[in-house]
Amino acid sequence: MKAQAQNSILARRIIHDDPSEGAAAIIKTAIIEAPREKNDNGKADAKAERGQVVQSLCRALNILTILGSNDGPMTLTELSEAANLSPSTTHRLLTTLQYERYVRFDQSARGWVVGVQAYMTGANFLKTRNLVDVARPRMRRLMEESSEIVNLAVEENGEAIYLARVGGPRAAQVAVPQTDRTLLHCSAVGKALLAGMTETKVQTIVTQRGMRQFTRSTLSSLPALYRDLTLVRTRGYALDQEERVSGLRCVAAPIFDENSRVMGALSLSGSSRRIEDARLRALGEMVKRAAAAVTQELGGRVPVPN
Repeated sequence: MKAQAQNSILARRIIHDDPSEGAAAIIKTAIIEAPREKNDNGKADAKAERGQVVQSLCRALNILTILGSNDGPMTLTELSEAANLSPSTTHRLLTTLQYERYVRFDQSARGWVVGVQAYMTGANFLKTRNLVDVARPRMRRLMEESSEIVNLAVEENGEAIYLARVGGPRAAQVAVPQTDRTLLHCSAVGKALLAGMTETKVQTIVTQRGMRQFTRSTLSSLPALYRDLTLVRTRGYALDQEERVSGLRCVAAPIFDENSRVMGALSLSGSSRRIEDARLRALGEMVKRAAAAVTQELGGRVPVPN
């Protein structure tokens, strides 16, 4: 509930995170990944890290991961082969996990499945995860890689609500609307969010919100929007070709939850002079990778294209 309340507050305003604002602003609004300290001997570092790893625990967690990614019960032989362990070692680890209720043996199916404690642990993660906190480091990295403004948005009541924005040195040179929300049909984040919805829901949103014509490039019909959303699903990212603001282009990719449903979107925004046709595909792949990384860190799953 605390994480949801924080997101609700953030949804009412855009958080600006510009390096020019100074260290104090960055500390208040950003989560920055500190670089790992290195000594003169990189091999010594790696050896020290390996020394901190408990091998049996890693093997047990790997077994749990294998079970969690399988669609049904697995036999001891299947698990030992998948984990590259001997049957005796696999059975000993399974017995320990079963004692702690992380796995259980299904008598009817004669196979091992994930236990209730694993579910309870995962459910607690879902309650405490915070989209903005998880996405922020990836947003900063994406901004540094692309030199463009990076946005994070979610859908609420048929609109895209901006939760956070990270702007680099070029941010002041781009006429990005300073708003905390926008319509879905005319923005890259909006189309990335719409692409995860059914046609019925898309039609409902368009009926309620309309398809306001902001520029000559704005999509103005439902069939045209459906065609565009099909392209979004195929390539994995959405484009705003000066559809909201003349001279401004955006590229966005969806973030998925554990059920492969769209829960948010990341986007890059920049002037049409900088985001030229030749850069669109590279930027699209760039933002798609960043969104996929956020999806993974949130425990989500990117759907497999049909």
